[in-house]
Amino acid sequence: MKDTIERYRSQVKDSQTDTSSVEDVEHLKNETAIMAMKVEHLEVAKRKILGECLGSSTLEELNRIEQQLERSVCIIRARKMQVYNEQIVQLQAKEKLLADENAILKEKCENQKNQITEELRADFGVLENGENSDVETELFIGPPSKQRWQK
Repeated sequence: MKDTIERYRSQVKDSQTDTSSVEDVEHLKNETAIMAMKVEHLEVAKRKILGECLGSSTLEELNRIEQQLERSVCIIRARKMQVYNEQIVQLQAKEKLLADENAILKEKCENQKNQITEELRADFGVLENGENSDVETELFIGPPSKQRWQK
């Protein structure tokens, strides 16, 4: 008797799970069909926005598509201007950094130039008060002249 009851219970469970799995499959089929219809609708809308298959469109649909495209263009232009403005700000910051770096390098160059000038003055004997410490010699560059030979 117990075996019979157990077999009955197992049969009832199997039939219930079969029924629920059939219902799940039917539900999934319905969802798939609905999604396929949505995809088809979106593809038709995409083709219309791209300007394809407009022959069957009514004047209202064409006006609605035109308005939608105008709104889209405005949004795109606004985003484009935002990107341009961000780039301008970045480039202005970069310009300031480069100008600062240029000023620092210019100052270093001037310092080196002044240092080299002072070293050259020291090497060639130019005195602080502007006097030359050069020695005058009898050397003459050029063709010999009669006056020089007579001395």
